[in-house]
Amino acid sequence: MTSMALAATLFGPEDLRMIERPLDPLAAGMVRIRFGAGGICGSDMHYYRHARTGDFVVTSPLVLGHEIAGEVVEIAGSAPGVKVGDRVAVNPSRWCGHCKPCREKRQNLCENIFFMGSASKTPHMQGGFASYFDAIPAQCVKIPDHVTYQAAALAEPLAVCLHAVARAGDVTGKRAVLFGAGPIGLLTMLAARRAGMAETTVVDIAAAPLAFATKLGANNVVDISGGEDALKAEATAKPFDVAFEVSGTAAGLASAIGTVRRGGVVVQVGNLPGGQIPVPANAVMAKEIDLRGSFRFGGEFFTAVDLIADGSVDVLSLVTAQRPLSVAPDAVRLALDRSQSVKVVLTA
Repeated sequence: MTSMALAATLFGPEDLRMIERPLDPLAAGMVRIRFGAGGICGSDMHYYRHARTGDFVVTSPLVLGHEIAGEVVEIAGSAPGVKVGDRVAVNPSRWCGHCKPCREKRQNLCENIFFMGSASKTPHMQGGFASYFDAIPAQCVKIPDHVTYQAAALAEPLAVCLHAVARAGDVTGKRAVLFGAGPIGLLTMLAARRAGMAETTVVDIAAAPLAFATKLGANNVVDISGGEDALKAEATAKPFDVAFEVSGTAAGLASAIGTVRRGGVVVQVGNLPGGQIPVPANAVMAKEIDLRGSFRFGGEFFTAVDLIADGSVDVLSLVTAQRPLSVAPDAVRLALDRSQSVKVVLTA
């Protein structure tokens, strides 16, 4: 067993370094995992560019990464259902199980959550973009031999999208508009379609991701880089029942509220910039829109692993590039280039 780990560590805006650090002895009740693959998420990119995502600010070195999978190589103490050699998708969430949200089966709102690769607490919670990292047994979900680590790592973003669709309520036979054609927007489209959504329109300001949305089966795509006239015309001709705001922009949220039909539902999935954001609240009131937040996921993680394993959702269809963990800073910069990247995955 090695005594060192190589980790993609953020020190400040655009200051991501590969740092070799000694591994601490494995604490009781923990498992050690050898990195197999990891997806670069939008929040990783926000951390890289700004040393913050939304209201979560990096104030000390942070190992990035929460879309991860790998092999269990060491166990300290009891680990029910987990053994050395298991190939696992790693749920980045550690829920306490006893707070009010946990008791209400809303574990994503856990008051004591540990979420890997996040600066939402101080000390920060270190992530999994490391050659070795630790987790508790409950975070480890076994994957079949035919599922690659690359696919298993994407259970996390798929879980985010399954939760977002669940927050919209019954979508059977309805029409949706999705703002943002990044990985979360595209996976939300696939999840909505699986849940019975009749039609999906994807909106963005960049041609390349919209072309990818068409390839993945969007019924319509709208480029609003030159204005929203075409989007407004479509919404007038065939009103949208549900809007998913996935772009993480105030403009996207305003457009979602303005576009959805009277009595419709808007689900905010994207993490907007920190601080106070102007919202067209009068439209929410006058149109009786249900504005619903969607934060991370709960039990949807286990559903996501099952859907990937049985082939119901082809998460690898989003992957446009793979790079070794050792060049993670370059891989993050590649992921930021929307003209050529949808989803970039790190490999061992």
